[in-house]
Amino acid sequence: MKFWVTALIVMMSMHVYAQHVVSGNVTDQRGNTLVGANVYLQNTGIADAADIDGNFTLQKVPADQYTLVVSFVGYSTYREQIEVDGDLDLDIALQENVIKGEEVMVYATRAGDKTPTTYTNMSSEEIEDRNLGQDLPFILKYTPSMVVNSDAGNGVGYTGIRIRGSDATRINVTVNGIPINDSESHGVFWVNMPDFSSSVNNVQVQRGVGTSTNGAAAFGATINLQTDMPAQEAFAQVDNSIGSYNTRKHTVEVNTGLINNRWAFQGRLSQIASDGYIDRAESDLKSYYLSGGYYGDKTTVKAVTFAGHEVTYQSWYGTPGAKLFGDEEDLDEVIAMGGEYSTQEQIDNLKNADRRFNYYLYDREVDDYQQSHYQLHLSHTFSQTFNVSGALHYTRGLGYFEQYKYDEDYADYGLENVTIGDSTLESSDMILRRWLDNHFYGATFSANYQSGPLALTIGGGYNYYDGDHFGEIIWSQYARDTDIRERYYDNYGRKSDFNLFAKATYDLTDRLSVFGDLQVRTIDYTTKGVDNDQRPIDTGGDFVFFNPKFGGTFELNERSELYASYAVGNREPVRNDFVDASNGQTPTHETLHNLEAGYRMQTATSSLSANIYWMDYENQLVLTGALNDVGSGIRANVPNSYRLGVELAGGVQVLEKLEVGGNLTLSRNKIDEFTEVVYDYAYEDDRYVVENTYSDTDISFSPNVIATATATWHPVNGLSFQYLAKHVGQQYLDNTGNDDRSIAAYTVHDVVIGYERSAWGLKRIGLTLMINNLYGKEYSANGYTWGYLYEGSLYQQNNYYPQATRNFLLGLSLKF
Repeated sequence: MKFWVTALIVMMSMHVYAQHVVSGNVTDQRGNTLVGANVYLQNTGIADAADIDGNFTLQKVPADQYTLVVSFVGYSTYREQIEVDGDLDLDIALQENVIKGEEVMVYATRAGDKTPTTYTNMSSEEIEDRNLGQDLPFILKYTPSMVVNSDAGNGVGYTGIRIRGSDATRINVTVNGIPINDSESHGVFWVNMPDFSSSVNNVQVQRGVGTSTNGAAAFGATINLQTDMPAQEAFAQVDNSIGSYNTRKHTVEVNTGLINNRWAFQGRLSQIASDGYIDRAESDLKSYYLSGGYYGDKTTVKAVTFAGHEVTYQSWYGTPGAKLFGDEEDLDEVIAMGGEYSTQEQIDNLKNADRRFNYYLYDREVDDYQQSHYQLHLSHTFSQTFNVSGALHYTRGLGYFEQYKYDEDYADYGLENVTIGDSTLESSDMILRRWLDNHFYGATFSANYQSGPLALTIGGGYNYYDGDHFGEIIWSQYARDTDIRERYYDNYGRKSDFNLFAKATYDLTDRLSVFGDLQVRTIDYTTKGVDNDQRPIDTGGDFVFFNPKFGGTFELNERSELYASYAVGNREPVRNDFVDASNGQTPTHETLHNLEAGYRMQTATSSLSANIYWMDYENQLVLTGALNDVGSGIRANVPNSYRLGVELAGGVQVLEKLEVGGNLTLSRNKIDEFTEVVYDYAYEDDRYVVENTYSDTDISFSPNVIATATATWHPVNGLSFQYLAKHVGQQYLDNTGNDDRSIAAYTVHDVVIGYERSAWGLKRIGLTLMINNLYGKEYSANGYTWGYLYEGSLYQQNNYYPQATRNFLLGLSLKF
């Protein structure tokens, strides 16, 4: 209701202008018409697409000055300042893009107009509108079926993402076709790539299995990022943002433009800092991006390097539900039964804090990690029908997280007790550092052929991971006769990953195209040494997966089409599944059968997509509450589970200066049969196991409803107002479907106000105000649950990650 009231106020306040027509024709430099070229007046929503004769018409244009933008794939974007004080008729000739090698870098792993899968594209302009310092997931959060969360509560630091209920370990992420997912955990840690959004040209999010790509299996979605392309002209840009919780971002970027129409270089330095919404959840993030390349008529060579260094105070523990929703008695039960609060300082911290509670108190309870990426790309066009591309890559990661541990037993660290005089001490407070030291490198390639009705791509890649895990005791309350930084555990992981795919689209008729995509992927994983719980580990596995995909598209008319596809994906277990397996019984791999069917429509003033998806899992891995011999949680395969849903997305220009849009996901996410494991600790010698079986239960973190509504108003040239609302339905913290273990549904409203123009000799002055959570909603977007029995009585604790209430970011951008 608040959304529509605000939208009504916006519409009522619109001004009336004299209106004119801007029309014209779009061709290439040889006079060939460019059918479908996009023509629009920047920051107005007034747009059209060139028809079969290359003609376009922009209706009802108020008198004013505008930036006219014309774009077409394979051609340089045309921009011209025009003044409308009457009807205009223009002839526009686009130049072929000398940097089309950039497109080749991601072509092999992306979906196109005739690819029968479900996807969303986001342009650099859309990214720039919201890029004020928050991580990339928060910029993407309004795309369909997406739910994001932040440990610190305000989108800076550690952030998470789920698409169709699948978390980051099931989402394949690539940058210029190079894998980004961690080889062992399969996760993506956006905090290691601070301000990467400032160097992203465009993003494609494929939902479901999607098309074949490099790296980790796409079990919920694929996020394909393409970095910035060379600018036609040189520029320098300075971006600064400030906001709530002492959040600030400083970015400096330089771009040479095309030098002699052949060379281009770009660089960026960024710093982001924030105190965070959660107590002590500070972030200190630094990053850089550099690229340089040669752009010949047929050959492109480009080097890219980017790196990030993050120091974040840990806010991983969450806030007990008793603190958010309970009373003093509930808190006392947490203290008495949970076992986490052993000192008076910890108890006082819990009782005196508000919803921004942070469990950690030690001033260096931080995560300190640096990751550097290096990419070298080569593409060559042999003819109008055939081109190839290849890339080499290397990623270096090194860092640790530091922990203060209370009253730890020496025996748990493989250490002898300490004797002081006549006393023997069996435990001590300690400070630990747990390190990751890893290398990831490999190569990718593709060969692309397109002639007549056939488009064929053959591609793949080989990647190798070499990572060390070790822990150090850097301080102990009671000194021992040991070396400084003595390692109390040390192990390594080695993983090779090879994939080869062939995908083709063939036009059977002018309107009907068929698609096929076959991929073979092999994995060899080994981990060996001593784990942090002092267990020797020597495990791993070899896997060979065949992932077929096929489907078709049918063009209803020039603006709309139907599509359908069927795809199979396979996914190996993650590191913890191997290491924590009880008695060495590693779970089996997972398989996903994915059916997508939908409709897409695009006109000059409206767009609509509608699709239905069926994601049928075999042996999906889920947490059951089961523990191994040392108390680590282990995942188990559930034979049958599925996700069935409908996704709707679209937008329309309802008035000359007002656009509305949104998306809606309705879904069922079920496990056919699930067995929960609960332990009764009243038995000293052995844990008594209680098993509870559930049928047709909901998959955790999978809301049945996700919805977004947006309205964008351009009252005058250069000024825009965006109103955005996001609704996420109830989510369960585990797979029991128990309402007492869930995250309540929430709706959050955001406002973005932007103004830009050229003045004072600057190419661009941009001012952006973003108000997040406009109505101050208190909500949580993530959490976890755990519990146990004692003499048959259940103790269950939910921990949540509260998100920030009303907060703002204000940005100033200057382009020289």
